[in-house]
Amino acid sequence: MLLLKMNIQVLPEHKLSSVAPLKQFNVEKKEVELILVKEQNGVQYTNSSVVASPSSGEDVVRETWGKKMDFLLSVIGFAVDLANVWRFPYLCYKNGGGAFLIPYVLFLFIAGMPLFYMELALGQYNREGAATVWKICPIFKGVGYTVIIIALYVGFYYNVIIAWSLYYLFASLTSELPWLNCDNPWNSPNCTEPQHINGTFLGNRTSYAKYKNTPAAEFYERRVLHIHESKGINDLGLPRWELTLCLILVVFILCFSLWKGVKSSGKVVYVTATMPYIVLLVLLIRGITLPGAMNGIRAYLHIDLKKLNNPQVWIDAATQIFFSLGAGFGVLIAFASYNKFDNNCYRDAILTSSINCITSFFSGFAVFSVLGYMAHQHHVNIKDVATEGAGLVFIIYPEAISTLPGSTFFAIVFFIMLLTLGIDSSMGGMEAVITGLSDDFKILKRNRKLFTFAVAFGTFLIALLCITNGGIFVLTLLDRYAAGTSILFGVLIEAIGVSWFYGVDRFSEDIERMMGFKPGIYWRLCWKFVSPAFLLLAVIASIVTSGDLRYDDYIFPRWSNMVGWSIALSSMLFVPIYAIYKLLILPGTFKERIAYGITPEHEHHLVKEGNVRQFKVRKC
Repeated sequence: MLLLKMNIQVLPEHKLSSVAPLKQFNVEKKEVELILVKEQNGVQYTNSSVVASPSSGEDVVRETWGKKMDFLLSVIGFAVDLANVWRFPYLCYKNGGGAFLIPYVLFLFIAGMPLFYMELALGQYNREGAATVWKICPIFKGVGYTVIIIALYVGFYYNVIIAWSLYYLFASLTSELPWLNCDNPWNSPNCTEPQHINGTFLGNRTSYAKYKNTPAAEFYERRVLHIHESKGINDLGLPRWELTLCLILVVFILCFSLWKGVKSSGKVVYVTATMPYIVLLVLLIRGITLPGAMNGIRAYLHIDLKKLNNPQVWIDAATQIFFSLGAGFGVLIAFASYNKFDNNCYRDAILTSSINCITSFFSGFAVFSVLGYMAHQHHVNIKDVATEGAGLVFIIYPEAISTLPGSTFFAIVFFIMLLTLGIDSSMGGMEAVITGLSDDFKILKRNRKLFTFAVAFGTFLIALLCITNGGIFVLTLLDRYAAGTSILFGVLIEAIGVSWFYGVDRFSEDIERMMGFKPGIYWRLCWKFVSPAFLLLAVIASIVTSGDLRYDDYIFPRWSNMVGWSIALSSMLFVPIYAIYKLLILPGTFKERIAYGITPEHEHHLVKEGNVRQFKVRKC
């Protein structure tokens, strides 16, 4: 194994007339690092602006991150999203408080971090997006298309949630927040102001969090969603113009951030990735000074080990750690592909995944200090105000903020936090689509700006369905099926492809070429056995626990569940369809076709010689 590094001068084009392979790059004189790796196809030039591989017959100029911090903040910004605030704290509280951290941390170390590390290393070594990275095992390229399609589907509805946040931000620019009282045109006759609601008023009918006639609840459902004007998913209506304008602004921000690639997006994340931490700190400091705050925090941290006897707690921990880290969407592969070849992605994986999980835990203090205050104000238990999802960030938390001195300020910073949490996560998803497809189809890479606009505009058109009067039903359906079982399936196939077909040993050698050391036995065992087993169980649990789709009391018609599963299958079917297609177009006997399909492209000459590494028995 040979690893050779040296500094060379790349001469101006007119001095390279006799060197045809480099003539196409049209680069000025600059210092670059030449990394020549024996057994690797091609030569990579790596610096802040040029990464070229003469092995390709086309112009291949791959940019890299301007600074290491650009990459780290991009990964953190993608991984730390709305779910860190609106889902983890409630799951922790519901599933035994501190006891929930036991399965959560366990799954972090045996599955979350290994998968996170694997994707970063895979993208960095091969310098390709989610589809073309499978030149290491061509028959698995379909899984690349699967994760790209899933990332695209998520963009259809995730941008709508960001648009809601933007709408709330604009609505907060008043001296009196519009969800403070019932004196508004959109309020129903049943609207009841919070000071008139307590445990006695609610009785045994419902919890405060589920009560639909508070000013905050009616602002969300009747002013923002207009859900009262829809009978269900078969009664959508037209897109609402206010949300359409907000959605246009969101799409414009995404286009502006991504159209120049990582050179532009790497700068945007300095704001979008750091702002949530500043706001969370501000909200926490304000929250712990409120009456009842400590009761909320104690409820968040209480330890109930008996909850661990419930299998659902372990399922919740497994799904939360997986979706929180964001493995499988092609984003980590895309981001890492713009790293320098010798970047220490092992350290990056440990650092960024740890920051993500610590953020989830930290956000719980900001959330439950305010929930404790809400329970104190209405003389109810914490369980009556505790909730998750949109109900937490668009109803309960805004209502609590509206009762504080300086409510306008706190509302503005809170919705800025939601906006930034959403923007950089959406940027990551779109980058996965853009990088994944442009690496596969060079015409898209040559026209990146136009392609970026096309992707953004396409997601905008589909998202219009989610901002109609019945749009919340479309959003709920997409949220359940677009990236549920399908993304778990995609990462399962990815883990199997890397660990069992490409091979853990070979993958470890690739990492050694980049960083100078092999992954330890712990990582190799996790990649080969633990992580695939974890993902297989997660896929099975996802299917078994998938009940009828509903939104509050509305039960979706049977046909909508069929549509949902069709959406899920539309991405998953790329795996078998592409594998069959690849086997049909490859030359030779069936065994030779299999050999070509599971052998890295630059080693296909070995198949002709009958030297197929994957057909040999090797020790783990």
